[in-house]
Amino acid sequence: MTIDFTQQALQVLQIEATAISQLARFVNDDFNKACQLIMDSPGRVIVSGMGKSGHIANKIAATFASTGTPAFFVHPGEASHGDLGMITKDDVVIAISNSGETGEVLTIIPVLKRIGAHLIGMSGNPASTLARLSDVHVCVQVEQEACPLGLAPTASTTATLAMGDAMAVALLNARGFSADDFALSHPGGSLGRRLLLRLEDVMHTGNTIPMVPTTATIKTALLEMSAKGLGMTTVVDKHGVLQGIFTDGDLRRILDQRYDIHDTLITAVMVRNCITAQPQMLAAEALKLMEQRKINGLVIVDQHQHPVGAMNMHDLLKAGVL
Repeated sequence: MTIDFTQQALQVLQIEATAISQLARFVNDDFNKACQLIMDSPGRVIVSGMGKSGHIANKIAATFASTGTPAFFVHPGEASHGDLGMITKDDVVIAISNSGETGEVLTIIPVLKRIGAHLIGMSGNPASTLARLSDVHVCVQVEQEACPLGLAPTASTTATLAMGDAMAVALLNARGFSADDFALSHPGGSLGRRLLLRLEDVMHTGNTIPMVPTTATIKTALLEMSAKGLGMTTVVDKHGVLQGIFTDGDLRRILDQRYDIHDTLITAVMVRNCITAQPQMLAAEALKLMEQRKINGLVIVDQHQHPVGAMNMHDLLKAGVL
């Protein structure tokens, strides 16, 4: 028997989309108070929940932590057996329970009160015990679960996760959290490479920089380009100051102009006032610059316009920036 799963899947997506769209009514003064409580806290955010709410709590804690709000997950069951020692009076606890009556969550609230930690309750029942005992309650109520039996948490967990994302991003913006800040907590992946890598980390330096003097001929420049393999060469004066650049593209441009490569000086065909960059420039910014100016190579100079590095698109590709 062939079963069409698509109709049920579409119905689930519609129910969950509706649940998220209706959350806007709960982004209110209580939401603002919860965010302000976290913003003013000198400690961390501890997120806790049981079962499926625990999985959602774990992800919310991870999102907070990666967007500038120090946070971690504490299992409420384990909290009653020693893990409450992780929580201090300076911390804010976000307790998640769809019903607001989860026993393991309610059990630790008196201890949290005694410690002096602030409590944000997040549930689908604004009249619940959790809502009543919390300093601030953020409602995540949904009209129906996507589960046809109304038993498995589906729309409710989706709504809770979305509300957690909303809080994390609101706090990110309030803190002025930047892409550089984000990269510092993600150094291991491609995102970290794109955001943290600087030209000084990938550029060719020293004798590997293609370089000829202004007295060089086109032939000498071509030999230097071939030897260094970057598809270009810098041209410098007797003081080592950059005067121009000559690339493979420039060579193609002059082929029909009948230059004598043995006698013509490179200064006659080089590009003056070429685009340069500094060693501290982010590789991602350099990539954007090269794409905008439609160039394949870049010369890196110091404050005195001495070439200190050179690179091309292939170097960015090898570094994982592209």
